[in-house]
Amino acid sequence: MSDSKHKLTTKEYLVPFILITSLFFLWGFARAILDVLNKHFQNELHISITQSSLIQVTTYLGYFLMAIPAGLFINRYGYRRGVVFGLLLFGMGALLFIPGAEAGTFYAFLGALFIIGCGLTFLETAANPYVTELGPKPTSTSRLNFSQSFNGLGCLFATFAVGQFLFRDSSDSGNVAVPYAILGVLVLVIAMVFARVNLPEIKHDDGLEEKAKYGREPLLKIWHHRTFVYGLMALLAYEVSEISINSYFINFVTGQGWMTDRTASMVLTGALAFFMVGRFVGSWIMQRIEAERMLFICGVGAVACTMTVLMNIGTVSLCALLGIYLFEAIMFPTIFSLAVRGLGSLTKSASSILMMTPVGGCGFLLMSVVADATDLVVPFMIPLLGYIVVALFGFGLVNSSDKEAKRKAQS
Repeated sequence: MSDSKHKLTTKEYLVPFILITSLFFLWGFARAILDVLNKHFQNELHISITQSSLIQVTTYLGYFLMAIPAGLFINRYGYRRGVVFGLLLFGMGALLFIPGAEAGTFYAFLGALFIIGCGLTFLETAANPYVTELGPKPTSTSRLNFSQSFNGLGCLFATFAVGQFLFRDSSDSGNVAVPYAILGVLVLVIAMVFARVNLPEIKHDDGLEEKAKYGREPLLKIWHHRTFVYGLMALLAYEVSEISINSYFINFVTGQGWMTDRTASMVLTGALAFFMVGRFVGSWIMQRIEAERMLFICGVGAVACTMTVLMNIGTVSLCALLGIYLFEAIMFPTIFSLAVRGLGSLTKSASSILMMTPVGGCGFLLMSVVADATDLVVPFMIPLLGYIVVALFGFGLVNSSDKEAKRKAQS
């Protein structure tokens, strides 16, 4: 469609859009490494699935504790400074893996991961809402899905490159500090670039621009928006499901006897390729159909696939597990953009609350406890409940949209 309102972005915002989109690759890489680290530390430090789940708990606890401070910082100082500060924390945490490897203790790595989680919180709190603002309003959801596709690319690269490095065929596994040292240097270089570029701040004429800089009133006002509140619950449910499955994937497929750790990391890479393709395709489709309808369809698909995994029928269940990645791909950016739609100057404050939801990654701890107490299949009941919540959120929005369209047609 040639109409400018259907374009992903405009010439005015093209360069900021490209720069911000590049960041999505970085945190996709950082978050996906956790899924490889989980199994690596079990092998190297001889710890249980439940103990290794502290990797996710520690990282995503950083999101929960730092999200509101990040929102207040970005309200006060703007998107660019929020990005730079987040990159500095991210880079510092990654480089701390070097002394962590020398110390050789699990808790040293957890401290570094917590700092990385805090840095990623600043990045995501700034970048997700900023992308929704960089172009026509009708394509905000499609635009965020497109940018989030590069998050999937980062995940894919991390699980393949780092997985092959850590899970070698020889008896000596790779030094976990190496990929983090490279990542830390790269992130700090990118921080220098963003410190020197100009990112335009989006202004809203709703009388809340100045108040938003000081935080308290906007943080209270957003709770009066019903779609935001329901979106927050749906996003938390999604994060519980998505992060838990990613973190559990290698443990599950190796525990079932289907493949080795090294092969499992490659299969996880393939699953994340499905995830990336799903976001690109979803971004294209949502330029043509309503985002809420797409969310409902994908929610139902994810529920069906998870129920098939629970049936535990060998190869069929493995295919269904891979299918989950395809259906869940559009969920985070779509729920996020729908939750902040029409919030104006409240967008940054709303974003900070929404970025507390990755604490749902702690759901992997619950899956681990269930797995240790029962078997490897039962824990999938937890992501199943999460996808049901997402599907219900999509259904509610579709229902409201259809009622509104019918009301307009009658008037």
